[in-house]
Order: sequence, then C-alpha cells, then structure tokens
Amino acid sequence: MSYFDAASGAPLHPVARQALLASLDEGWADPARLYKEGRRARLLLDAAREAAAEAVGCRPDELVFTPSGTAAVHTGIAGALAGRRRTGHHLIVSAVEHSSVLHVAEVHRDGGGTVTEVPVDRTGAVRPSEFAGALRPDTALACLQSANHEVGTLQPVAEAAEACRAAGVLLLVDAAQSLGWGPVEGDWSLLAASAHKWGGPSGVGLLAVRKGVRFAPQGPRDERESGRVPGFENLPAIVAAAASLRAVRAEAAQEAARLRELTDRIRARVPELVPDVEVVGDPERRLPGVVTFSCLYVDGETVLHELDRAGFSVSSGSSCTSSTLTPSHVLRAMGVLSEGNIRVSLPPGTEEEDVERFLGVLPGVVAGVREKLGAPVSRRETVTRERDEALVVDALGRRCPIPVIELARVIGDVPVGGLVRVLADDEAARLDIPAWCEMRGQEYVGEQPADRGAAYVVRRLS
Repeated sequence: MSYFDAASGAPLHPVARQALLASLDEGWADPARLYKEGRRARLLLDAAREAAAEAVGCRPDELVFTPSGTAAVHTGIAGALAGRRRTGHHLIVSAVEHSSVLHVAEVHRDGGGTVTEVPVDRTGAVRPSEFAGALRPDTALACLQSANHEVGTLQPVAEAAEACRAAGVLLLVDAAQSLGWGPVEGDWSLLAASAHKWGGPSGVGLLAVRKGVRFAPQGPRDERESGRVPGFENLPAIVAAAASLRAVRAEAAQEAARLRELTDRIRARVPELVPDVEVVGDPERRLPGVVTFSCLYVDGETVLHELDRAGFSVSSGSSCTSSTLTPSHVLRAMGVLSEGNIRVSLPPGTEEEDVERFLGVLPGVVAGVREKLGAPVSRRETVTRERDEALVVDALGRRCPIPVIELARVIGDVPVGGLVRVLADDEAARLDIPAWCEMRGQEYVGEQPADRGAAYVVRRLS
C-alpha cells in the first residue's frame, strides 16, 4: 500500500516513536512538582520546548504546547483578538485558509466583529498588494497560512508580515504544512502548527506568541503553559513531537529536493497520460511533496475508491467525495475545476517505484470511471431546443460531474456561435462549468436565474 496523503497526516517518524516510548517511562510525572520524578519530567518538557522553539525561530518562553494544531489556531486567534480589542474588531483572513481559521472567523463575525476574506489568484496565492489593501485602522489581526493544505501553494508571508508591521497589525501564520520543511520567513507575530503534519504524534500542537504582542488568553486561567493552555501536558507526545521536528528538519533539504523531482514528474506526466486534466496550484512556489489535479467527467469519490483498491491512499477536494454538494472552498476561491480532484502528498521516504506505479495505474482508473459514467456519449432525452436560440441541458438533481458531462455531450450539436444552457442545482456546477469552458476553448457567457438552481450559459467557439 502506498500512502500518498501526508498533507492530512504524515506517518509517525522513527525518531518520534523512539522518543515516545522512552518518555513514557521517564516523563509520566507532573512537571510542576519539585520531587525527583517531577524534576525529571520538567527537564524533558523544557528540552522539548527549546528544541521546538529553535525550529520555529522564537524564544522558548514564547512557545506553548496545545492539544492540537486546531487548538493552537483557535487559542491564538481568540487571544490576539481579545488583546487588541481596543484597536478594533476587524479580522483579515485569506479565502483559502484552513477550516480551523475560517471557523473562528465565522464565530467572530457572528459575535459582532467584521471579517475580510482576501481573494487568491488561480494558483491559490494571495497578492501582497491586496492583502495590504485589506488592512484598516481597526484591524486587530490578520491570518495567513504559510502554505496551502490542498494545492501546496506557498503564500507571500514575508511581504504580508511587512505590510502588517507597517500598519501596526498582528499577523498569525498557520504553519502546519510547512514547518517540517523549514522556518517561516517574515516578521510574524503569532504562529501555529500541528505535530502530526511533520511525522510527530497526533494530539500535539504548538503556538508561538512573540514578546510584546498584546495577548489575552480566553477562558479560565491555568498555571500551566504560561496560562494560555489549561490542563496537564501530554509530555510523552510533546517530547516525541519536538524530537521528530528536529529530525525531519535535519533531513529536509535533501528530502525536499527528492520529493520535488517526484512531484514534478507527476505534474508533467499526468496531463500526458490522462486527457482532460487540469493540474492546479503554483508550479514553482509550492511544497515539495504536494501535487493536485482535477479530471473532467469523473466522479471523485469513485476515483478515490478505485485508487484505494489499487493500493494508493490519496485525498480530494471534490464535492463528490462528501455528503455536501459544495466543492472545496480552496478550489472555489481559485476558480479551478473541482470535479475529479485528486491531491497526492508524498511523505518523506516515498520511493520512485511507487510513483511510477501510480502513474501506471491512474490512466486506467480514470478511463474506467469515465466509461461507467458514459462520458461523453449523447443522452438526447435530457436535451431540448429553446426558441431556436439555445440548446437546453436539464441536469437538475444530478451531482457532479454529470452536468459537465452532459454539456460536453451536446456542445457539438450547436453551430459555432450557438448557445447551450445547462440547468443545474449542484453548487459544483458554478465552478466546474466555467473551468470546463477555459479548458476546452469555449466561452462561458454567465449564470442566469432559473426556477430551480441556475442556468449556466455557454457559447460554442470551436
């Protein structure tokens, strides 16, 4: 079995396993106690904090451990907003932040605060000028991930940090995806990360808050972790997280170069092997082990199941892989194709042979799914002519990728310059039909209201 979903959770690093087992014997006592066992536990905790702080690029007394990366994000945003409440209640986030950030933004908005979502370009990156332009006199905090979790695009954190510093605004960086590869550049104010993303155990996050940052922890205060995180520390897991972070950093440069070559191979060869594919994300400024692509006329959930049966564990941002009809907020913000979306995120140690085997299996999997869906053979019963002006495709009640498949089936039935109106109530069609037009050289005219769902109008150009 080839595990290609490291962006969700990397396999436990051997160093993490060793440190975890050792600290179960040595670090079980309360590090706040003064007796021998407590002092031994305190030494382990202090050493872990120093190692993690060195990797982050902050002082040990600026860093605390949390129960998860999500908890680090929630604690960091809430504390920073509360500490800056006299400045204002305006929060800035990018449109492609992790859901942990966007959920806090939603709560902040519901509580009377204001939120600005900075859009991204088609590669998934914010433009520094637009991020700086969102800053206001009442902005308390801005949030920007260091690298996107779905498409691997690196964000301009240093430029954003410079703009925030000039405006007197705090910047929180979610570094969950990138911290294992190196420190985050720029003069950030707060940083959050999660150990299971770099090969540490799950259930450990870290939060760094620079000295001088006005920070007001929310909820009941506790004497542990500088009063910012309540409860007994999971010391064995913390020790393992810090040890594995140091280990992966030592291997990062060499492993990054190797994985980048493998993902470059996937980026180049998938469009050659599989027709009608869009590779998404920045081709250069990206994480070394992540490559994401979307396939037309494919049910993403079925593709994932077929790849799983073939021995490959991958993930997807397609709406077809969940109970919701709404595609990934990241793909939607980028304006790229969502149907048949596949994210391949290679863990350190991935072998070249595994990648070659994946490239050998993928074309047959996609072709098989397309054949089952009948793409793109015409289905005349769903097509009518309206006033000799447009061909109408009724795809109401049908999920992705059926609306796009139906469009592809009939586009040749209208003359060049003619129109096709696709009726659909699947939210993914709002994203996938314009993406199909761009890929196929047709003109997307726009969206029109309909009795149910919407009508997506396409003009044939070729």
